[in-house]
Amino acid sequence: MTDPHITPTDPAIEELIGKEAYRYWKSIMELIEHRYPDVFDPEWLFGGKKHGWSLRYKKSRSFCTLIPEKNRCGLLIVFGAKEREMVEDIKEDLSHYTRTEYDGEKTYHDGKWMYLTIDSEDVVKDVASLLALKRRPKKREHPSQ
Repeated sequence: MTDPHITPTDPAIEELIGKEAYRYWKSIMELIEHRYPDVFDPEWLFGGKKHGWSLRYKKSRSFCTLIPEKNRCGLLIVFGAKEREMVEDIKEDLSHYTRTEYDGEKTYHDGKWMYLTIDSEDVVKDVASLLALKRRPKKREHPSQ
């Protein structure tokens, strides 16, 4: 997953992150595809040997980035000023883990960059809520909910 000439495949991702994390990886992808049909064309980005590959969802601006790492599935979301205000409005509805991660991240001039390890259905639900703040879903329900 650190070769710039080999775009990751599903089997390579599953081998790197493990079966359980891969289930969450696919769950996030399906959530985005279902709630935002025909909006995003995910793009693989190579961040160098140290960081490897990531899968970015972007339209005119950043939506989120899935990051495959050894034995885990990560997700990066950047919140601008207005989005941070909206997160504050729903923060009590998020899991303890997600609230803690959000509160622990530093706010920069270009926003708050939040990294989450996707390791439970609660975090998947949190991600759905957070992404809905960045862009209103076209469809309300995730297929597995």
